[in-house]
Amino acid sequence: MKCPNCGTPGFAGKRQSYQYRESGLDGVTLLNVEVRRCAPCGEEEVVIPGIDELHRTIAHLLSRKPGRLLGKEIRFLRSYLGRSSKDFAAIIGSAPESLSRWEHDKAEMPRSAEQLLRVLVFNQKPQEEYPEQLLVPPARPTPVRAAKMRVKPGKAQQWVAA
Repeated sequence: MKCPNCGTPGFAGKRQSYQYRESGLDGVTLLNVEVRRCAPCGEEEVVIPGIDELHRTIAHLLSRKPGRLLGKEIRFLRSYLGRSSKDFAAIIGSAPESLSRWEHDKAEMPRSAEQLLRVLVFNQKPQEEYPEQLLVPPARPTPVRAAKMRVKPGKAQQWVAA
């Protein structure tokens, strides 16, 4: 296979873990995916099978995250739902400027709005697979930190938590 950047033959790949920064999230590691590299120019390409399923898996893991969501996580979930910031702000009954502050960690998203976001993501999958108690924020404050997750390809282009 030739490198798409410089055309050099031998654009070889190997299976390894990959920090999926393209998601816009910190802490997402894809396990056992093919990463192709070109030695001469440094071009890197990652083969991600079933990317829609991967994003669904990440969204559902985030919706069950204990503690408060970070701005990057709010933005990922809004994008996963296919909503512009203006449309999403209208859905949750907020001003677009407020949503922008939440997504950029300038202000904390109200618990009611965060709960609604989790429910919207939650409803993308049959309810019996995610018990209600996983969506309720904990009674005592939990430190705010990025969700750490590891996902790996499963059977038939499905992603599973590792």
